[in-house]
Amino acid sequence: MNRLTNKAVIAAACWTLAALPGLLSAPALAADNAPYKVAAGNKVDAQTLSGWKTWRAMACERCHGAAQEGMVGPSLVNSLKVLSKEEFKATVLKGRIEKGMPNFENSKMVSENIDNLYAYLKGRSDGAIEPGRLQEIGK
Repeated sequence: MNRLTNKAVIAAACWTLAALPGLLSAPALAADNAPYKVAAGNKVDAQTLSGWKTWRAMACERCHGAAQEGMVGPSLVNSLKVLSKEEFKATVLKGRIEKGMPNFENSKMVSENIDNLYAYLKGRSDGAIEPGRLQEIGK
């Protein structure tokens, strides 16, 4: 490479490195759009708390594990990294009978709290919400 080309390569590398902080802050922006609010890892907004209560009431941990990391059923921590909200809702409400996932569309608690359940599990998947007991922010 000649000197001019070397300088161009170095300039391009500097521009790329200068842009990294902006690229690295993208997850923080995404967190602003998160469907949950969490503080100190275990304090959440009322809707997310309702999702957690639904999780507990439906005993989902029997298949997906108490920390949502999978047992007989898949890890929801991993699944919610790739499933869209609509795919999640369809899976829970319609089930995947061939894979052992029952449908919950006739469960009033699940159907009325499906967005809250998604918020809770998305928070677990994002690593923002700790496993275990939750409480409402401000209480």
